[in-house]
Parts: sequence; C-alpha cells; structure tokens
Amino acid sequence: MSITNEFTQLMKCDYPIIAAPMFLVSNEDMVVESSEAGAIGAFPSLNFRPAEEFAKALKRIRERTKKPICVNIIVNKSNPRQTPDIKASLDHGVDLFITSLGNPKDVIKEAHKNGAKVFCDVTNLEHGKKVQDLGADGVIAVGSGAGGHAGPISPLVLIPWLKSELTIPIAAAGGIASGRQMAAALALGASAVSVGTRFIACTEAKIDQNYKKAVVDSTPEDIVLTSKVSGTPAAVINTPYVKKMGTELPWLVKKLKDNKYSKQYITPLIHLAGMKTLEKAATKSSWKEVWSAGQSVGLVHDIKPCREIIEEFIKDYEKTLAEMPRSSVAESK
Repeated sequence: MSITNEFTQLMKCDYPIIAAPMFLVSNEDMVVESSEAGAIGAFPSLNFRPAEEFAKALKRIRERTKKPICVNIIVNKSNPRQTPDIKASLDHGVDLFITSLGNPKDVIKEAHKNGAKVFCDVTNLEHGKKVQDLGADGVIAVGSGAGGHAGPISPLVLIPWLKSELTIPIAAAGGIASGRQMAAALALGASAVSVGTRFIACTEAKIDQNYKKAVVDSTPEDIVLTSKVSGTPAAVINTPYVKKMGTELPWLVKKLKDNKYSKQYITPLIHLAGMKTLEKAATKSSWKEVWSAGQSVGLVHDIKPCREIIEEFIKDYEKTLAEMPRSSVAESK
C-alpha cells in the first residue's frame, strides 16, 4: 500500500509522513524504523555531539536503511556546525534537509548539487515566498499547536493560504497525531505532514520514561508557551517546574535580547542555557522538568513502536476518507 502525491513522488517514499526531527528525542532507531515503514525518518544534526559523532550516526543509519532519510539543520549564526554537518549529510546520501531559524540559501545550494531536497520551516507567507525564491523544494508550514517553536496561525488558515500563494509543496506541522488529521491537512492543500509529538511516545525514543508518560497523560490545555528555553516562545508541557520558573524572560535579559547591539551576544547564551535545561530534563529524571511537546498530546494515548504508529496513521487515514460524507451531486456521478 502507498499514497501517491507530489511529496511521495518527489521523495520516493510510500507515505507523505515525516517523523519530525526533535531536539534530544529523535535518534538512529527512530529514523531507521520510520523510513523502513514507508515514511521519512528525520533527526537534528545537533542531537549528536561533537560533529564526528553525527557523521558516525549517519554511517550507521545508512548501513541499516537505504530508504529516504532527513536531517534538520539550524541555519543561523548560533550554529557553527552548519557547513560541516551539511557536508557529512551529503557524503552519506541524506535525501531531505529541513532548515530552521535562519537563511537556508547555503543548504539549498549544496543540497541541490547532490540531488537532495530542502524544505524550510515557515510560519507565514512572507518567509514562504523568501525560501521559494531561494530555490527551496518545499516548506514546513508550522502552525499553532505545534511543539517547540510553534507558529501563531491556525493550520486551517495557514495551509490553504500558503497553498494559494506558493508553487512548491507544503508539509503541515502542528497538532497532527493521527491519520484523521493527516487527511484534513491534505484536504487543506498540504502534500505531507510533519509529525513530532506523537513520536515522543514511541518505544524507540531513548528519553526519560516520565517524559513519555507526561505526553500520554497531558491534554492540550497542559501546553504553554515559554520564552525561557530559547528566547523565542516555545511550546512545552506545563510541569510544576515550568509553573515555578514562569514563562517570560527576566526584564533585563529581554531588554538585552531586543537591543540591536547586545542581542548578538545574549541570544546564543539564552539558547545554550535552554538547550542544557532541555537535555537534562529529557534524558534523566529531574525535578527541573522542561519537556517540549505540542497540543496533540491530547490525542496520544499509548507508547508504541514507530512502525505501528505509521501503520495506525494509514489505517486511520483510509478510514477517514471512507467515512467522509459526500454530497448528493458527488454520489450521482
């Protein structure tokens, strides 16, 4: 079984599903199992440190699967590994890049030399047009409800808005945890879905079990936006620790971040402190629980292997299409 559309034809995969690259969560097993199941497994290059470990991970992944795989590259100045990580990715035959938080022109240029594709995170039409003009092969439309750095616009509006103005494929991201929602996203004009939160609760994720349990037990109302992780509002589970520390940057830090002279120094420091907090919380039990997740936690009820999650998506997708009410005009045809 497969789903044929512009995304699956472009990426030579069976299903228009990206197992989204999640900082500290995505790993080799998740990539391999997702790609082997017909989706595209993805992971951030920065999940492996130092850079040599990233190259080793790519080599191990490629020894286990020849199916399409994806790497997420942070493309702003706070990431000094951008150039070597692109090279390592291309050396090991990465098929798809997802770029975040900056200008993707270098990734697009280098990727296209190898025939790899580039999709760029966007939260609005302005950025969508910019990356399309730079030669991006598609966009990840990050709407409200997403985990991490969620966009402000409802997917119900963002996807058809981008679809009406762009000529490149759109992958919908934010609040998608089932095949029913995938059907809705494709009906709105998306060519694929990028699914993160659902895969936090997979058996292959080597994260603290309390993190997985929190995803299963939480509701959409338990998700809040905090600026304390990276300086930019990010969606996390509202744990007792998050409630205690608050969600806004201290007044002085915010002033320094907004100042055109000091922001280039203070922003990387905020990112570094936030990354260390997330790493400690994700990998071992700690009272400092800062767990990234999106509003789709309310639709995650169990922990299961990546392959079963993808199989369930496709069954749910097909069931949704079969159950959709049809107009009398359509039925008469």
